[in-house]
Amino acid sequence: VQLQASGGGLVQAGGSLRLSCVASGRTFSSAVIGWFRQAPGKGREGVSTISDSDGSTYYAESVKGRFTISRNRAENTVYLQMNSLRPEDTADYYCAAFPGHYHGGSIIARPSLQTLALSWGKGTLVTVSS
Repeated sequence: VQLQASGGGLVQAGGSLRLSCVASGRTFSSAVIGWFRQAPGKGREGVSTISDSDGSTYYAESVKGRFTISRNRAENTVYLQMNSLRPEDTADYYCAAFPGHYHGGSIIARPSLQTLALSWGKGTLVTVSS
């Protein structure tokens, strides 16, 4: 499956953006889809995941209450709605697909699990100005 992330841009602190992750070549069927981000000079961290099979969602503590992940199965797209953006949210954002038997919360909590992704999309840059 090929993934394409889009929707990044420049926004002021307190603003909103919606990122999209579109799958082609194969559907998300039964996969766990995750959003990750990497700020300059830092490692890649898990932001949020959603299970295609049951819709269960998980979030990093740093984005809980501000970000919302959702999916549109008909359009084979996963979204990340980002509200109340902060300068520390500035990063390249990536989406990735994982086998469905992995726990979405574990994917966020354990960076080592990122190596088990089936596919990664190219990043989309989010810049939040203060």
